[in-house]
Amino acid sequence: MLSAITRFIVLISLAFLAAYIALSNLGPSAGIASGIAVLSIPLIYSYVNLARLRRFTLEDSVESMPLPSGYWEEIFFRLQRLVRNLKLQIRSTEQQHNRFIEAFQASPNGIVMLDDQDQIEWCNAIAERFFGLSFKRDVLQRINFLIRRPEFVQYLYKRQFEEPLLLERMGQGANLSLMLQAFPFGDKRHLLLIQDVTDKQRADAMRRDFVANVSHEMRTPITVLMGFLETMQSLDLDKTQQNQYFEMMMSQAQRMKSLVEDLLTLANLEANTLPAPMKAINISTLMALIKNDAEALSQGRHSLHFEIATPCNLMGEDREILSAFSNLVTNAIRYTPDAGQVIAQWSINDQGQGEFSVTDTGPGIASEHLARLTERFYRVDRSRSRDTGGTGLGLAIVKHIANRHQAQLMIESTPGKGSTFTLRFPKERITD
Repeated sequence: MLSAITRFIVLISLAFLAAYIALSNLGPSAGIASGIAVLSIPLIYSYVNLARLRRFTLEDSVESMPLPSGYWEEIFFRLQRLVRNLKLQIRSTEQQHNRFIEAFQASPNGIVMLDDQDQIEWCNAIAERFFGLSFKRDVLQRINFLIRRPEFVQYLYKRQFEEPLLLERMGQGANLSLMLQAFPFGDKRHLLLIQDVTDKQRADAMRRDFVANVSHEMRTPITVLMGFLETMQSLDLDKTQQNQYFEMMMSQAQRMKSLVEDLLTLANLEANTLPAPMKAINISTLMALIKNDAEALSQGRHSLHFEIATPCNLMGEDREILSAFSNLVTNAIRYTPDAGQVIAQWSINDQGQGEFSVTDTGPGIASEHLARLTERFYRVDRSRSRDTGGTGLGLAIVKHIANRHQAQLMIESTPGKGSTFTLRFPKERITD
């Protein structure tokens, strides 16, 4: 159906055509009038097409407007193609912008974009979490008004961004260590990158503590050895005294040897993150070896019991399993008073998992210490640990061996009654 404007154009055109026919026989004046009428028709047609173009432009529907006839058809067609290409370019730019935003949001680091006045133009969710920001709330706010740490304010003021800045005790829990650095871009703008280095700082602290602990553990026996050697050099000792000093020196040398061996074992375990091989280990043979070592260490001072409740074997690395089981039994003997009892048992639970448990009647361990027992050199009672000959690395070794065998180390203890250490292996590592 024709629109009102189209019908109006048709009627006007017919009227002008009729006027032209009627006036063509009335002389020159009538001819001029009829000529003007005929020339007005394309002007009206152009005006109508301009009005249509304006309407479709305001409605943002140029791409779907019908094409007129004549030279206006080419104009409308070219305009449609231009608008279509512009929209494609805008859509492509928006998609690229969204991908950049998604990439920045997926970054594990915080990102803050600052303008030339250090006002926040954009930040990702990680930066919001690090500094307690909200982009919708804090956009165009000066960042030094929101992050008021003096060292950060000075960092922005000096404009010396060649080196990063470390901010410690950040976050809501005040336990984050953040490394940030500003990078200039664009027209006096800056990109602020923030990295969470809490784990790195903690690892560095643990490394420093480890070196300090090793140095301390090595210094004590070396000092004792040097003292005995100086005594033997400066004093004329009889054979009995010499033998006594030699025995104490041998004890200190053995202590250093045990420490070095445990350090090497722990280093090898930490370097090897692959799962342990699936090689069958004969539990009966393994328990017999552990029993012999335990009896030699106890020297008859404890009641020792070794039980195999289920005759199933274990799949894993035999040397590592022997080390883990021996460490648990050795610790139990060392920390259990004379006449106490130590029970080592291998069994299969209802879920088909293998369990090696060691129960002692020692002094027990307070609950606040249980979570830290597997840390290197962690001791509940340092003086007692040295008296028993421990290196402080045994449970750390057990934990790493357990991880290599997909096992769990569980500790239950009651002060004054004793402790139970259990290694639980998955059923996939149990065989007949």
